[in-house]
Amino acid sequence: MRIGCDIVAISRIDTIYQKHGNAFLDKFLNQNEQKLIKSSSTLAGFWAAKEAASKALGIGISKECGFLDIEISKDNKNAPHLKFASHILENFKINSTSLSISHDNGFAIAVVALG
Repeated sequence: MRIGCDIVAISRIDTIYQKHGNAFLDKFLNQNEQKLIKSSSTLAGFWAAKEAASKALGIGISKECGFLDIEISKDNKNAPHLKFASHILENFKINSTSLSISHDNGFAIAVVALG
């Protein structure tokens, strides 16, 4: 099992979004993910989730794994889920993923476990 976590100030992500708008969103979220964003807290949580996922791989966001190689979705109970691009699944031999996102008191945190 591999674990990654990330924490980010919601205000930091909101400031970047206010400055760059959709250009910022397009750099790290696909269109389906963008539809799930309802607040700055959610946006920061998705940022933290993708960072945590890349850290669980042991490489961070890099040439080997970009933001768009990681997709976040939600089920009918609003629980978040991870999906990796096929080359990531193959290269890192991922069989299972688990994601938890939380935000409180100005921070968003995410924890990812990969099996």
